[in-house]
Amino acid sequence: MRIPKIYLETTMFNHFFDTEREAHDATVKLFKEIQSGKYEAYTSTYVTDEIIQAEEPKRSKMLSLIEEYGVTVLPADDETQALTDIYVGEGVIPAKYRYDGLHIAAATINDLEYVFSLNFKHINKVKTKTMTGLINVRQGYKPIIIASPMEVIDDDEDE
Repeated sequence: MRIPKIYLETTMFNHFFDTEREAHDATVKLFKEIQSGKYEAYTSTYVTDEIIQAEEPKRSKMLSLIEEYGVTVLPADDETQALTDIYVGEGVIPAKYRYDGLHIAAATINDLEYVFSLNFKHINKVKTKTMTGLINVRQGYKPIIIASPMEVIDDDEDE
């Protein structure tokens, strides 16, 4: 069985430590599923750029998750920038929130299957899911599935 390749957007690292957030438990479960081999996890230098802006000690804790869970960090590249330019140019992602588009584009360019995000303002919403999928196909890429950890984790209580 092939292991799905997933992209962890910045909010995933943030919610791991934010115990007051509703999605905290599901986020921790997703990281445990990564650790167990259910997913092959990726993130990018765009995420680490955002994490570096956080205050200590949270910054160091979030960065440590990358190594602890074996998350591969994808480098920035021109192809990702170009696809993001299209997302922004077509009004899918506001220019002010360009990094949100960079996350989706990085996952697309690197042929990943999912973007996991708890950013419901610009990433994990119907307009973004629909429009990035259409743009990706038009540009010769696969559409990407954007989801929250709550949609995919195994719920032990149902077993």
